[in-house]
Amino acid sequence: MKTTESQPHLDAIREKLLPLVLKNAEFDGWTEAVLARAGNDAGLHPGQIELALPRGCVDLIRYWAGYNDQIMIQVWEAQDRKAMRIRDKAVLLVRSRIEAIGEENREAASRALARMALPDCLGESIALSWRTSDTMWRAMNDQSMDFNYYSKRTILAAVFASTFAVWLQGDDDKTWVFLDRRIGNVMQFEGWKVKMRKSSANWPNPEKMLSRLRYGRGRSRPRRM
Repeated sequence: MKTTESQPHLDAIREKLLPLVLKNAEFDGWTEAVLARAGNDAGLHPGQIELALPRGCVDLIRYWAGYNDQIMIQVWEAQDRKAMRIRDKAVLLVRSRIEAIGEENREAASRALARMALPDCLGESIALSWRTSDTMWRAMNDQSMDFNYYSKRTILAAVFASTFAVWLQGDDDKTWVFLDRRIGNVMQFEGWKVKMRKSSANWPNPEKMLSRLRYGRGRSRPRRM
């Protein structure tokens, strides 16, 4: 499967390595020894692995995340979404993204999270969550711009990351109840933002008020030279 950073000849190598690493990462973590063993089992030359994964397991985790994003989109495109509310769409995307990981890979995913928390990957997990969130919003045909564009992605990335953390604990029922509650909170917040924008349209402009206090009614702030 092609990812958003896809190069077919390199993806073919990554795709061979991923299931072999996943099989051992559950017990041994995402280490270079595990990657080397997977490469040997796949009949790959070390040079091929280095070409496809310059940062080793870190790059393979990034590939896995992109791979799962694409599975999420396939599930999304197979749904009849005409009658779906925005909250239902968000729940569907977050849930299908987590389920793409696979029950059998839960421990490997936990180990991947631990690997990405090391100092050499500072900010990498956040970037991956952001990329997934952006993929979700683009799937929902989000047209927001400026601050709204960033706030929506930041909030949904936080929902995804927190739901993923609950899923790692091994209780699916608890996970989806948590997800539904978090999305509900987000929708309430978005509704509040809309009301605030509408009501603030008639609020007095504080800059104009301060200008009048300083320069008097009918006089504007002097222009800068």
